[in-house]
Amino acid sequence: MEKKRLAVLVGCNYPNTPNELHGCINDVIAMRDVLVTRFGLDPSHIELLTDAHGSLIMPTGANIKRALHQMVDKAEPGDVLFFHYSGHGTRIPSLNHDHHHSGKDEAIVPCDFNLITDVDFRQLVNRIPRGAIFTIFSDSCHSGGLIDKEKEQIGPSSTTTTTTGTTTLSGKPKTIPFETILQHLAASTRIDTLDVGTHLVHSFGDNASLRFRLPLHELNLFRRLKADEGILLSGCQANETSADMDPAQGGGKAYGAFSNAVQMVLRENPSPLSNREIVLLARKFLQAHRFQQHPCLYCNDENADATFLLQPRSKS
Repeated sequence: MEKKRLAVLVGCNYPNTPNELHGCINDVIAMRDVLVTRFGLDPSHIELLTDAHGSLIMPTGANIKRALHQMVDKAEPGDVLFFHYSGHGTRIPSLNHDHHHSGKDEAIVPCDFNLITDVDFRQLVNRIPRGAIFTIFSDSCHSGGLIDKEKEQIGPSSTTTTTTGTTTLSGKPKTIPFETILQHLAASTRIDTLDVGTHLVHSFGDNASLRFRLPLHELNLFRRLKADEGILLSGCQANETSADMDPAQGGGKAYGAFSNAVQMVLRENPSPLSNREIVLLARKFLQAHRFQQHPCLYCNDENADATFLLQPRSKS
């Protein structure tokens, strides 16, 4: 029986808001084309969620998690699952102060601000059956470490080269400060507290992140490290921002810097590439174009050198 290859692609531009981005929807539409033409995915097995005008299913926190859980529910050994997110990321105070040296955790920001955290991605990865893989490709700020406790292969401890040149292409950072998120939620709930979890649970109930609904002792059990099949390709390190280029900066095209870098790397390398090679080449591309961000790779040792999306090698 042919193994399944499934994908969920999410692009959030936050139109007509102070947080508006320009290239995120373009990023995931371009990725859909690559998945079909290069990797052979069936278009009916790709779910696309964007906040474009007229979208039937908006990329809210609940809708994104529904799509991801439905994809994981279908997973069997040998299957390939892929999630591409392009949009804002943020950092929130960590409940476990020893969890990160920074005392902060990573999260993505759906169009309704119902944060999806590293704990939620850890839960999804924990459900993947042995022999399947789940690749998360996140073109968002602070995306390094977005799968809680995933092993670093290429990250802050990797050797990096300082960007040179007088011009640095930065675009608009794909980040929303925690204080902005807190103010936005407080205006809706009218609750006088600095605890973001209180606002999120009040606003979204059971659709709020597990991080805000489970007591700390349960989260600590839940986060227990184990061998898994999760692969994270992040647009930057946890302490960095990822760039969104509007048409004026991007030569007539709006795009996310990391998504575009990977598109260029795949175009220039028709032969299969490993996850490690994809990230290293994307780092090199961004450095050459003077972007101040360093893509990262988090996964087990075996998956670091496995072919990206397990693309079959061409027969000679």
